[in-house]
Amino acid sequence: MIEIQEAESQQCVQPAPPVVADAPFSSLSTRMHQMFPELTWEEIDRLRKFGEVQRWQSGELLFETGHIGPGMFVLLSGRVKIFQRDGLGRERLVSEQGPRKFLAEVGQLSSRPCLVSGLALEPVEAILIPPVRLRALIVSEAELGERIMRALILRRVSLIEKGAGGPILVGKSYDPRLVSLQGFLSRNGHPHAVLNERDEEAVTLIEQFGARHEDLPLVICPDGSVLRHPSDPELATCLGMLPELDASLVYDVAIVGAGPAGLATAVYAASEGLSVIVMDSRAPGGQAGASSRIENYLGFPTGISGQALAGRAFVQAQKFGAHVAIPVKVKTLHCDETPHRLELKCGGSVKARSVVIASGAVYRRPALEGLDRFDGRGVYYWASPVEAKLCKREQIVLVGGGNSAGQAIVYLATHAAKVHVLIRRSGFEATMSRYLIDRISSLPNVFVHPYSEIGRLDGDDSGLSSVVLKEPLPDGTTQFDTRHLFLFTGADPNTEWLQTCGVQLDQKGFVQTGAKGLNSTCDLGTSVDGVFAIGDARAGSTKRVAAAVGEGAAVVAQIHQMLAVTADDAVALGA
Repeated sequence: MIEIQEAESQQCVQPAPPVVADAPFSSLSTRMHQMFPELTWEEIDRLRKFGEVQRWQSGELLFETGHIGPGMFVLLSGRVKIFQRDGLGRERLVSEQGPRKFLAEVGQLSSRPCLVSGLALEPVEAILIPPVRLRALIVSEAELGERIMRALILRRVSLIEKGAGGPILVGKSYDPRLVSLQGFLSRNGHPHAVLNERDEEAVTLIEQFGARHEDLPLVICPDGSVLRHPSDPELATCLGMLPELDASLVYDVAIVGAGPAGLATAVYAASEGLSVIVMDSRAPGGQAGASSRIENYLGFPTGISGQALAGRAFVQAQKFGAHVAIPVKVKTLHCDETPHRLELKCGGSVKARSVVIASGAVYRRPALEGLDRFDGRGVYYWASPVEAKLCKREQIVLVGGGNSAGQAIVYLATHAAKVHVLIRRSGFEATMSRYLIDRISSLPNVFVHPYSEIGRLDGDDSGLSSVVLKEPLPDGTTQFDTRHLFLFTGADPNTEWLQTCGVQLDQKGFVQTGAKGLNSTCDLGTSVDGVFAIGDARAGSTKRVAAAVGEGAAVVAQIHQMLAVTADDAVALGA
């Protein structure tokens, strides 16, 4: 999820200055000095205590695409060729690096597989700093750590721009499974390349692997393995994204959900020395991660995309040593066990002294005739670059009047020919921030239709073709011919996994917190000792990113108090 999006983070070693004319760094071209800084010998001496000097002979690999990266390499002598090797065995030179340069990218903070390979062109001597020591370096060496962190992030961005080191996806542009896989990889900040099934190269690959229509999308992983119509977890497994979880380990804090609330908790808890694990079923950022631009979040006067904000928080949590498990879905919370145990849908479990419910909300599906037929085939619940590309220069319909809808309207208006907005009210004033209302009113290709609702959806096997209204508009319009409908009609709490636990929920399924379920932000504890709730899943929450982050910080203080009391009780019993 790095845009950095943003988060959720997988790979190893850096690319260096571009040497191929057909792969420019585009917007990154002016930041090459930050992406590939040269260290002084004095700075290198400061790094020695964090690693060990090792040597490689000419022709040896220091790291390899698809294999777990050993850490960051600080080159003392010799030269290393950095190159990409895709799943088809094709190599592409990225750069060459020599003394006083360091080789790594943001995935090395968490021991993820490498995105590129590094080959010694001559005898090489380098300081190898393993991930755990790399995190310690970044925290303890503030100025130097900041430069290194910035370089690691920018290198991942460059890999994403070029699709370097990632899987190759082959399929129809409008295939819902292909769109979903693209969204999964994009929101997790993972490079990838997409080939339309009609492209010459795609046709060759389909024939080569004997793929049938039902096998699409086809995915060629970096190690050469081929997946046919894979699920998100299957793709994640192929890419080495799924972490190995130790069932015997007891964390101080287990956080369910990697949205702003969950990531804030992870950053504050890990930075204060608590052992932390964060689990999410899809990607960092939650619903906020799908926002095209957030302009009223404190400290970002020009705005920031939800994915970029989430990506930064994701990397920040890893910097302080939080373990992040994505995509991992929690099946059940066993509240009757001490420590608490979280049973995972993929098998296995996680134990923790405290649990933070930050699972947010799931997009609400309105009761529309034909909706099931067109999910992912013309009907979308968020507006990312993947969806925006699909509706380039086309007419689209969007339903919703909240801030998420407003952000999507502004973003999609820069891609679509026309944006028709349907709202049940007379206007946005009661549900949307003023700055978004003013922005929308200035867009010439956005048309807002008050007191309007969808009656049904029509289409065929190829997808959505038209949106039919319940009642004609004042001008007599009864339907919109469109292949793209965006629904921002609210969300329901993602708390089904709590049904068998003793955590008290309200009638709508939101988690009640505080004494007697008063839902006070002063007390984020639930009806079960050691279990807390924050963010959109909590009853009475504000449903704002800033509020979620604030609750994430506040809950850590309450966890400290709870752990301290538990420790005192243990000492008393021992005495």
